[in-house]
Amino acid sequence: MESAMTDTYEPTERTIPTRSRHRASYDRALVHSILDEAYVCHLGFVRDGAPVVLPTLYGRIGDRLYVHGSTGSRPVRMAGGSGPEAPGLPVCLTVTHVDGLVLAKSAFHHSINYRSVVVHGTAHQVTDPEELRTALDVLVDHVVPGRADDSRPANARELAATAVLRLDLDEVSAKVRTGGPNDEPEDAALPHWAGVIPVRRAYDTPVPAEDLDPSVALPAYLTAV
Repeated sequence: MESAMTDTYEPTERTIPTRSRHRASYDRALVHSILDEAYVCHLGFVRDGAPVVLPTLYGRIGDRLYVHGSTGSRPVRMAGGSGPEAPGLPVCLTVTHVDGLVLAKSAFHHSINYRSVVVHGTAHQVTDPEELRTALDVLVDHVVPGRADDSRPANARELAATAVLRLDLDEVSAKVRTGGPNDEPEDAALPHWAGVIPVRRAYDTPVPAEDLDPSVALPAYLTAV
């Protein structure tokens, strides 16, 4: 079930951090912005009593995430379909941005400026054909907005080989660190450089495929990337 549309998510025992609680946030807009800016999530689950964490693509519609997979992947097989009788797969999904390297005068206080989201819940396989097509469009547009309408949709064979997991944003929290190093007062006079090295994402000029017809112009949605 989707979360009630309020400005914040309700904290739970699993979404309240044990350390640095002041950095935690349940603000819906912040959570969505962190999710929308990343490309890759890490999906954690338990298989045969041992933890497994897999990197994969995802996309968001409202308070729902769609996670990419294949019909033979372990998490999809373990999710067991999306009908009312399907148990689903308990998962923990994470997304992290590194915004800066924080260099302190002491080794202990070195850190990273970051934005992260952690989602707990039960993932279900998307089996409804219309929802699956919508989810695949969302996955494509999450990486490059506008690309789904500018590419051939998946055919029946491709749809049969593709799987998507649905995960509702219910138990979710964000955590953010900003600012400079938190050095001890007695270290202030030490002759070591301290501060923040900002980290940012950049894109190079798109490289056309070797077989691309020269008459095909670079689409407008890529000129803004």
